[in-house]
Amino acid sequence: QLQLVESGGGLVQPGGSLRLSCAGSGFTLDYYAVAWFRQAPGKEREEVSCISSSAFYANSVKGRFTISRDNANNTIYLQMNSLKPEDTAVYFCAADWPPCSVEPSHFTNWGQGTQVTVPS
Repeated sequence: QLQLVESGGGLVQPGGSLRLSCAGSGFTLDYYAVAWFRQAPGKEREEVSCISSSAFYANSVKGRFTISRDNANNTIYLQMNSLKPEDTAVYFCAADWPPCSVEPSHFTNWGQGTQVTVPS
């Protein structure tokens, strides 16, 4: 099984920035599609970004979030700028064989999640 650990969450004011990290073991970044999902209370899990041969973003975060790879450290980052209260959620990273998919069921390897809170 792939092991994924998220970090970097916290409390940030509206308009602020945060960078999430997803560190993996048991896999090589080049081989996998890696996605960031988020889940707010009472809402379904939503994919915000995914990276494989290219990067994809949900419309709600396009232009504000950037996904990237650090192959040396086997880590995926999600740079979040211009944060809004509606970005408040638990953020999860997930990985599986390419291609990217917006469906959570496509991904069988998940991290434990990290909380992002943007107060209104």
